[in-house]
Amino acid sequence: MNSKSTTNHHNHTTLITGGAGFIGTNLADALLSEGKSVIIYDNLSRNGVEKNLNWLRAKYTANLRIEIADIRDEVALREAVNAADAVYHFAAQVAVTTSCTDPLMDFEVNARGTINLLEAIRQSERQPPLVFTSTNKVYGDLEDLKVVLKDDRYAPEDASIAATGVSEARSIDFHSPYGCSKGAADAYILDYARTFGLKAVVFRMSCIYGPHQFGTEDQGWIAHFLISALEGKPLTIYGDGKQVRDILYVEDLIRAMKIAQTQMSKLTGQAFNIGGGVNNTISLLELLKLIEDMQGESLDVDFGDWRPGDQRYYVSDIRKFSNAGNWAPELSAKEGIRNLYDWLVAFRNVPVTNNVYSRESI
Repeated sequence: MNSKSTTNHHNHTTLITGGAGFIGTNLADALLSEGKSVIIYDNLSRNGVEKNLNWLRAKYTANLRIEIADIRDEVALREAVNAADAVYHFAAQVAVTTSCTDPLMDFEVNARGTINLLEAIRQSERQPPLVFTSTNKVYGDLEDLKVVLKDDRYAPEDASIAATGVSEARSIDFHSPYGCSKGAADAYILDYARTFGLKAVVFRMSCIYGPHQFGTEDQGWIAHFLISALEGKPLTIYGDGKQVRDILYVEDLIRAMKIAQTQMSKLTGQAFNIGGGVNNTISLLELLKLIEDMQGESLDVDFGDWRPGDQRYYVSDIRKFSNAGNWAPELSAKEGIRNLYDWLVAFRNVPVTNNVYSRESI
């Protein structure tokens, strides 16, 4: 075969920074199952991610390349970018608490790491299009968003926000070093699209959950609650548990991300709020109740003080992306939580002590 036909048959290669993490693993699985080539770029700093890599390695013998490298390593990053036709950027320092203990490291990874990636893309031949996971934290603590108590949850006083959620029209207001570093990355990506014509889309994400998530108190709280319940460990809730979030099952997120890449020329240079939206909201107390129903026993719960910057209510207005990308979440909060629970039971070989629950009961 001559070299010309080889280049024409170049298998579409996707680079996923932070690819061994929860979202990266699910995305890699989806792309590999379609026969695409995937480069996972990860420094393996997050607990549990080796399990994700081992799972992917066992499932896919072809088309999977793993680069154990850091987003701060410009040389390794440039090499990975030069091999890519599309990029998803998930590599990040993810915890607000960590950002407060070590703001410099948080900046180096989230802000500087993103600039490293943007420069690698800008200087590459193919300039692969980029999808970036930002956060709803760029909107600050939403102190001005007045809430009222309705039963076991907070709700916005403002009827239009109650009906649709928080939209991209809201001013950004970075809180915590984490909010600043992710916010800076978000702004840089939108500006590189504007100034240098790179193709890029920013997803400002609410709570994402699903298989391959090793949750902690700081991130992945749905998985964290479920894992604690399965292990019989006590749970701490900060605040009164009536705070509300919209939650999105990871498969629905992956569909949105693939849409962002396929419709990149239309969507480039824009930020979108992505989450479960007003139809998929849950309060912490409601989640506890759901878990207790599935477990058939009550949980050991402590209440701690509110943490700085904790939002009483955050629900994404997802209409902008829904309309632009013709996308909507398909899995309800209850079904998704049930799926994750079942996955965790199977994955951890947890002996389920009782059979009170059945899938029909949800």
